[in-house]
Amino acid sequence: MFLSSMTGFAKAETTVSFAENEFFCCWEIKSVNGKSLDAKFRMPQGFDEISLGLKNILNKYFSRGSISVNLEWKGGRKEPELCLNEPWLNKLSEKAMLLYQSNPEMMQKPTVGELLSLRGVIESSENVLTDEQKQVVDENLLSSFEELCVRLKKDRISEGEKIKQALLAILDDIRYRVDEISKISENIPQEQKKRLEEQIKLWLAPENQPSEERLAQELVFYITRADIKEETDRLKAHVKTAEQLLTEGGAVGRRLDFLCQELNREANTTCSKSCDIKLTNLGMELKALIEQFREQVQNIE
Repeated sequence: MFLSSMTGFAKAETTVSFAENEFFCCWEIKSVNGKSLDAKFRMPQGFDEISLGLKNILNKYFSRGSISVNLEWKGGRKEPELCLNEPWLNKLSEKAMLLYQSNPEMMQKPTVGELLSLRGVIESSENVLTDEQKQVVDENLLSSFEELCVRLKKDRISEGEKIKQALLAILDDIRYRVDEISKISENIPQEQKKRLEEQIKLWLAPENQPSEERLAQELVFYITRADIKEETDRLKAHVKTAEQLLTEGGAVGRRLDFLCQELNREANTTCSKSCDIKLTNLGMELKALIEQFREQVQNIE
């Protein structure tokens, strides 16, 4: 499976023709990061009945992302027919003449052009569709929308491949720091032992009389800070898991985000246990790399 980004853009156009009607539609879809799949549609009036079908198609191709869909719809009759609403014209004419006759000094006699320009007198059959034609249009729109989703999916996969390569490069850098930390940590117990021996000599000096509880606390402190093997082993395991997820592909964004939290937790513990400046510097570099990794993961579906 391929790794997919949550960002992308696609466009699809189609034409629906009948004997007297020809319609042109243009779909545009844009996708950005989102915690779940959230879609917003902007469509002309009269297409609400296909909204459920559009959402089902989206769910078929995507699991995460904030998606905006826009439909541009143009066309109508190749030669629009004009219809004269005679009953309405007669009523308007009658009312206009009565007003004129009542106020001849204030009004001019209504003209034919003025009456015809009134709303509702002349109607266009430009966008009138039969039920059968509307069904054909709806089916065509759903088909072209699925083509649109396929194009967006390809665009997101193309972007996802770039992110994948960037993430793998960051993981290589993380692994290198973890290996360096492991090498340094091998000498830490010996150094801590020397420091502990020197500290014990000070505690046991005649002028010092530390309690047994204080001695036990200090011993535990040195012992726990001397070993970070558990942390480095977990870091290596998390890096390996992340590489496997990136190789498998699919909708792995949430799992990678969780791994970022675990990587950061182990890096924090490593830094807190550090008693060596080199180890501390490596730990800080490791935290910075994990943050870079997390930022890129936010783009993955």
